Amino acid sequence: MRPSLPLLLTAAACAALSAALGGCVPATPPAHAAAAAPANVPFPYAEADITSLQARMTAGELDSSTLTRAYLERIASLDHTGPRLRAVIELNPDALKDAAALDRERRSGHLRGPLHGIPVLLKDNINAAPMATSAGSLALQGFRPGDAFLVRRLRQAGAVILGKTNLSEWANFRGEASLSGWSARGGQTRNPYRLSHSPCGSSSGSAVAVAANLASVAIGTETDGSIVCPAAVNGVVGLKPTVGLVSREGIIPISFSQDTAGPLARSVADAAAVLTAIAGRDDADPATATMPGRAVYDYTARLNADGLRGARIGVLQTPLRGQPGMAPLMRQAEAVMRQAGATLVPVELPTQGAWAEAEQTLLLYEFKAGLERYFATYQAPVRTLDQVIAFNRQHAAQELGLFGQELMEKAAATGTLGDPAYIRARSDARRLAGPEGIDAVLQSQRLDALVSPTTGVAWPIRSNGNDFPGESYSAAAVAGYPSLSVPMGQINGLPAGLLFMGTAWSEPKLIELGHAYEQRTRARQPPHFATDTLIDDSDP
Repeated sequence: MRPSLPLLLTAAACAALSAALGGCVPATPPAHAAAAAPANVPFPYAEADITSLQARMTAGELDSSTLTRAYLERIASLDHTGPRLRAVIELNPDALKDAAALDRERRSGHLRGPLHGIPVLLKDNINAAPMATSAGSLALQGFRPGDAFLVRRLRQAGAVILGKTNLSEWANFRGEASLSGWSARGGQTRNPYRLSHSPCGSSSGSAVAVAANLASVAIGTETDGSIVCPAAVNGVVGLKPTVGLVSREGIIPISFSQDTAGPLARSVADAAAVLTAIAGRDDADPATATMPGRAVYDYTARLNADGLRGARIGVLQTPLRGQPGMAPLMRQAEAVMRQAGATLVPVELPTQGAWAEAEQTLLLYEFKAGLERYFATYQAPVRTLDQVIAFNRQHAAQELGLFGQELMEKAAATGTLGDPAYIRARSDARRLAGPEGIDAVLQSQRLDALVSPTTGVAWPIRSNGNDFPGESYSAAAVAGYPSLSVPMGQINGLPAGLLFMGTAWSEPKLIELGHAYEQRTRARQPPHFATDTLIDDSDP
């Protein structure tokens, strides 16, 4: 779901929540959590990418066990204590055992691929044994299903599943004024660039973890903005694939028309490596069969540093360009692309925002149907949306102290997927955002992609607004098309992202363009650390 308006955190609400659950304090680390790393010792793998980590392991200078243990210690230092980022909601008790097994494979000469031994974090709406899958809700806190399809793909590729990340509860589809990055189970995830500011949602924990070097890479999910917005405001790369490229089996759903999982990383190259591992056809998700022959592809093959040369790129004229400090960053980004050989064309989406009402209707219907199907398939402790709503009311002090559940209540009141209102909404939303929106502009101007600011910079958690106008990522989300956010720079110390969008199945082109831009700007700046602790230790 797209990031919702942050709600004003009142002292009374936070006090009630703290007393009942500790929702304004970090989630309790499990007994197997590593001890915090010693103070004043620089993190030896800060900003390390997959390629450099693999090179060190190949040379015998590093192994997966050492790397995994280092990330566990860093999580203890920065997430559970210290600045308390609250990005990680649960650790995998088998992580070190799995890393050791992969080290044995490497020593025997068996290497599974670029992700062999690389620690990965997963958003807590993705099934991964033996951990809980809760979507941040207390209603599912003890629910432990088996691995989702994409998790099986990651394990087959040699990744170490390090743990689960916090998120906006129910992926931001519970209340009309939900708090980005807050869940009853995990508390409030904090932006590592300014702890008092929002991490955006709903894949907040995944983006924050990568930004703060709590893992090499992470997996998020998006319905409308939930990968690319957290990526932008936390200064990392976020890639939202075409719907159907990555299986949604084993992921708590909002919308089968728009949901997808995708990577969050510190570079386009790392995102491409992860996408290569998780993409693939799955009989349990019919959407993955929509484009036969395109489900398996080595996306790292498109890491062309000269990929902007000869490209035609449409620059969307959105209101976001008017946000304070955004215009100079966009002018700089445009200059970089021109110098790299791209032709830029100012364009507008003819249907910008016209799909909003249809999308909301679609999401309400599909959330109810999809959620109840998920509950039944995986034998969840709750089986209907009405039961979730009732649970929240029964545990109102823990669940409803900060915002309500209006979206759930509206979804519960919808009819079946055979209702004419739903059928019309689904057709209208996709048509307006896709064929009559993105595709129309790409075709009329003979463009390879569209670019715009991803969103505005992070807003204070204690605020009444994140009403950024004209967020372009919504078009790609509603159409089911891919989008890629890469760091563009900072405004007053807060990261901003540049968004590349294309038509369906255009991930190779977006990766090529995004990588070429990234190589010329090196715009990512890590969060500011002092003795391995973030300077701003205020508690929102």
